[in-house]
Amino acid sequence: MTTLPQREYGRTGVKLSIIGFGGIVVAGTAQDEANRVVAEAYERGVNYFDVAPSYGDAEEKLGLALDPYRKNVFLACKTGQRTREGAEMEFKRSLERLRTDYFDLYQLHGVVDAKKDVDAVFENDGVMDMLVEKKKTGQIRYLGFSVHTIAAAEAALKRFEFDSVLFPVNFACYGKNAWGPQIMKMAEERGVARLALKAMARQKWGSDKQRVESGCAKCWYEPLTDREQASRALRWTLSQPVTAALPPGEAPLFRMALDIAAEPLGLSAEEEKALMASAQELEPIFPQD
Repeated sequence: MTTLPQREYGRTGVKLSIIGFGGIVVAGTAQDEANRVVAEAYERGVNYFDVAPSYGDAEEKLGLALDPYRKNVFLACKTGQRTREGAEMEFKRSLERLRTDYFDLYQLHGVVDAKKDVDAVFENDGVMDMLVEKKKTGQIRYLGFSVHTIAAAEAALKRFEFDSVLFPVNFACYGKNAWGPQIMKMAEERGVARLALKAMARQKWGSDKQRVESGCAKCWYEPLTDREQASRALRWTLSQPVTAALPPGEAPLFRMALDIAAEPLGLSAEEEKALMASAQELEPIFPQD
């Protein structure tokens, strides 16, 4: 079985598999199934696992499933809290659920607003002082944030020397709305590692009914399920200056991403042209209304 390629995680000397495991894959599953999919991912070369407290029971399921491999993987978690008190509680609970005593990467989750999210975490009772302290004691190795707006990304990158930023790197957002290159450029100029979300997103769901009937209820966007289309989109994302990409939260799509990433990743000019042309017919998920 082909082992996944790895890339440098910024300037840290750490190397991550180009496909990461999004913890939402195991949310709501039986523990035996969670154990199987995590073991399969590890055996296929995945060493980057990402989860958050807001992903249902994903922390508990992933913690048990990842226990045999914890020392050999890069575990990323997040906090949606903006105050120190709330973040302290969430951090402790995540450590317990994930059966670990440190996180390789800990991230501010869902940074959207430059004031409500970025300014808030740097207040005297905000979360950043606590995170910096945890990094000094070794409970956190690296600090990052996930972001969904260009303005918030710029504000966060100017305020602190983060190790990485997790954000959508999606062909439709780039191709139709020119959304995303700005974050990429800002992060690259500062030597901040880029971790990609939404590589296999197609567009916004047409309706809640469509989402339920699709079999992809864990995806808040319509994912690419056609193998050829998904391959072009994922290879396009991985052709950008990113360390790794996190596929959609459905196990079959995660496995598809593993298969694609184990093959040659080059994207021809013709393929890229066709991909960008297809974006013009879609309703990209970013920017959001």
